[in-house]
Amino acid sequence: MRSYKEEYQYWLDSPALDEEEWKELSAIADDDKEIESRFYAPLEFGTAGLRGIMATGLNRMNVHVIRWATQAFAEVIKAEGQEACDKGVVICYDCRLNSSRFAHEAAGVMAANGIKVRIFDELRPTPELSFAVIHYGATAGINITASHNPREYNGYKVYWSDGAQLPPKHAAAVADMMGKIDIFKDVKRVCFDEAVESGMVSTIGAETDEAFLGEVMKMSVNSAVVREVADEFKIVYTPFHGCGYKLVPEALHRLGVKHLFCEPKQMVIDGNFPTVKSPNPENPEGFYLAVDLAKQVGSDLIIGTDPDSDRVGTMVRGKDGEYHTITGNQMGVLLLDYIINARRESGTMPENPAFIKTIVTTNMGREVAEQNGIHVDETFTGFKFMAEKLAEYKRDGSYNYLLAYEESYGYMVGDYVRDKDAVTASMLIAEMAASYFKRGMTLADALEALYEKYGWFGELTLNLVMPGLDGLEKMRGIMASLRAEPPKEIGGEAVLGMRDYQSGTVSVAELGVVGKTPIAGSNVLYFELADGTAFIVRPSGTEPKIKVYILAQGESREDCNKRIERYRTFAESLNK
Repeated sequence: MRSYKEEYQYWLDSPALDEEEWKELSAIADDDKEIESRFYAPLEFGTAGLRGIMATGLNRMNVHVIRWATQAFAEVIKAEGQEACDKGVVICYDCRLNSSRFAHEAAGVMAANGIKVRIFDELRPTPELSFAVIHYGATAGINITASHNPREYNGYKVYWSDGAQLPPKHAAAVADMMGKIDIFKDVKRVCFDEAVESGMVSTIGAETDEAFLGEVMKMSVNSAVVREVADEFKIVYTPFHGCGYKLVPEALHRLGVKHLFCEPKQMVIDGNFPTVKSPNPENPEGFYLAVDLAKQVGSDLIIGTDPDSDRVGTMVRGKDGEYHTITGNQMGVLLLDYIINARRESGTMPENPAFIKTIVTTNMGREVAEQNGIHVDETFTGFKFMAEKLAEYKRDGSYNYLLAYEESYGYMVGDYVRDKDAVTASMLIAEMAASYFKRGMTLADALEALYEKYGWFGELTLNLVMPGLDGLEKMRGIMASLRAEPPKEIGGEAVLGMRDYQSGTVSVAELGVVGKTPIAGSNVLYFELADGTAFIVRPSGTEPKIKVYILAQGESREDCNKRIERYRTFAESLNK
């Protein structure tokens, strides 16, 4: 293995670099820290694929890394046989800088390896890529996207034939293959136009949109209520310059929404995201233009989708006249309760209904499900794990799921997408809001009613950012330290037990290991506190940060907030 300095020189000497790339690397010749940062190791290929800052270098997102990863992925597909190559791959891309170019480069590599390609004619939502893999019976899918990350990032997401993100064994095979092939010498390539002319690459577009939207609209439980209130009911929508700009408004119009106001500046496709610091619907500050528009038109509800339109965030007007965020946890609970009641009323509740949540998602969802006699399963963070659970249901004929969701603004329903889906979720949120509107309630009112019915829950997610090489070491050190010496108390509250989801062990203070977790193999520590609070720590799989989740229950909102504040200080101290 080459040292970072040797790797840097290897790139500088490679004829594969164009003049601009060579100049970019030559300009950092005297900056050892920058050279190390770019060349100390390749970007790690995991089950979510690759994600990183765009620049020239081994540890960055660029055409060379895209080609390299695609060649490795092609080898894994070819190992499945000729039929897998003929079924081919579907390629999709988002609004980011270089996304279109990266997608066409990936198509050229796949075609050169004898693997047929269907590529979208322009940017599309991530859930439509998942749908297209299933719809066309493809072997795999590639999506060029960095989801809601800042504009400097791009990514390479990979899917398998079930429409879900790559299973661990295939991801490991791609990573292993990348280690065996040379980034410049071993990549087969053909230019995109030649690949199209040869018939190895074909373009898909409106016909796939129509098939996808057909499935989306089937998820409506009670569209009649939308038509009933359509003359007064208003929604403001923003795609944050991204992929939702086309299909989300179309789904809402088909649902029966008459008064849809799209924020004009953020309807402009732009990978620079000029109107926001962060194109993440989890951050309320990005909604400022939509809030202005909502006040202007008198809308109670704002819907925003992230750049690749797999996450959806909402803001709703409160009694104070201001717009407040409904968190991912809260929206999941609202949707779950709505779907249960609407399906019962319409007589469409399936047999053996189930709800799927992650281990870091609010326990209020469990409470809602169990009080309604709905089976609950928990998975690790990531919709690939939820997709595995759905495959298990299907294989065993055991349960029919109503909803799967994460706290990070991702929701999945139906059997046509195996990833979070902001197009379908936006449609359902609109329908739910219309249903409450008919009763003279906003979603804020509805949420209050659910707290009164099911009890008070509060959640906080903290992102402890640790950038650079030092940050990676720090993240490893924090997790190792918490395992070696688990805290006896957090914020003055006794720790009753610790679940280590990596080893699959359950430990109790003074007694040691007393049992096993239902699932194992993920770097997550889950501390159960004496007051019922869950304090959960895990490194992010896609960004240089540790995420801390505080899941509290209490007698009131104030009680929950007090508990969260007690534990926030300890969480923040981890990054000192």
